[in-house]
Amino acid sequence: MQKSHLHYVVDIDIKGFFDNVNHSKLIKQMWNMGIQDKKLLCVIKEMLKAPIVLPNGGTIYPQKGTPQVGILSPLLSNIVLNELDWWIVSQWEKQPAHNVRDHITKTGAVHRGQAYNAFRKSGLKEMHMVRYADDLIFCSTRKEADRAYHATKAWLHERLKLDVSEEKSKIVNLEKGYSEFLGFKLTLMKKGSSYVVKSHICDKAKRRETDKLKCQIKKIAHPQNDEERATLINEYNSMIMGMHNYFQIATCVSSDFADMGREVDVVKLSQLKRKALSAKGDYKGALFIEKKYGQSKQIRFFGGKPLVPVAYVKHKNPMWNKKSVCKYTSEGRQEIHKNLGIDTRTMLFLMRAKEVGRSVEYMDNRISLYAAQYGRCAITGQILELHEIHCHHKKPVSQGGNDRYENLIILHKDIHRLLHATKEETIKAYLSQLKLDSKQKARLNKLRQLANLQTI
Repeated sequence: MQKSHLHYVVDIDIKGFFDNVNHSKLIKQMWNMGIQDKKLLCVIKEMLKAPIVLPNGGTIYPQKGTPQVGILSPLLSNIVLNELDWWIVSQWEKQPAHNVRDHITKTGAVHRGQAYNAFRKSGLKEMHMVRYADDLIFCSTRKEADRAYHATKAWLHERLKLDVSEEKSKIVNLEKGYSEFLGFKLTLMKKGSSYVVKSHICDKAKRRETDKLKCQIKKIAHPQNDEERATLINEYNSMIMGMHNYFQIATCVSSDFADMGREVDVVKLSQLKRKALSAKGDYKGALFIEKKYGQSKQIRFFGGKPLVPVAYVKHKNPMWNKKSVCKYTSEGRQEIHKNLGIDTRTMLFLMRAKEVGRSVEYMDNRISLYAAQYGRCAITGQILELHEIHCHHKKPVSQGGNDRYENLIILHKDIHRLLHATKEETIKAYLSQLKLDSKQKARLNKLRQLANLQTI
């Protein structure tokens, strides 16, 4: 929309897609892709033709379509539409150009500007597709969009025996209207002499997520006991953080969540009562909330637990801005790991390591913590080598502590020994060696208090 100046989008919706997949065509497509294990194909055929029991007790045997609740259905749908992907790509993006050389950019992208200029003079349909469950085809003019729509509609009918929904499919001028995709609504706004993308959370997603949060607050207000309330608050916080992580790439995410926050706060004040909500509290067991949301004046505490503010979020540029970033190639995976900022060899060793007497929960949470702390010690911030990694229980197992994520923390081995040290000469020796500053000592003493040890 922004970089290629394609301001018209064809939104294709296939009528009853999962109900109308042609079984014979699907099996042929799988065979042509290289899936030629006849036993496997027979199993898939049986799954596709499995009888369906109706609410009235009757039984039908489907002759077409894939079961929408089946775990294979999303994969099979991609196999069906894979042919469409390649047809659209062949119309423009991968169309061979004679006597024109492609340019490789620094990010690894293939720049075909010269070829595209030649194609425009030839009268080809300019069309670029984005597909993830939904189909969006981007075009430069209304005329090109109309041609792309009718060509795609005819191709789907002739090749895949699928029909396009006339009511739901549409062509949108992005300078004047919005196009919805994966929970976002996208448009273009004028900035100087060009257009830039403006994106919101789509109305349906805003309504759905707001209702979920309001429902969760009502559950928090009426728990069976304190333990259930703590669990419900953790779920509420997880829901908000999940929404923030997903929708933060929308350019107008702050204003959208501000609207949602006002509506949720009304329910929060009425259900949880103003007096029971406090602006100050303890982040015990929720240090990640303190780190991410502790600066917000909107944060409140209920029953000793922090409630993550709905409206405290800002726009973040997506990290997938390079063509080379791709989890399906070894080079692409290296780019992802570089962005994560952790030593993947150390992480791989932690995944394969086995410790006698340790639970699966402990081993899994140790890996998660290593990634969450970017391979650094929680006290010093030092990047840890494999032999330096120690995983500490904040509340010791001997005092009833468990192996849950919030009760564990990754530390340098010497910091861990200092944390548990009780003899004065041992403490002095480690302090002399480590040279901790006042902030690091404060973090250390916080963990010593949790373990019922004297502060240093």
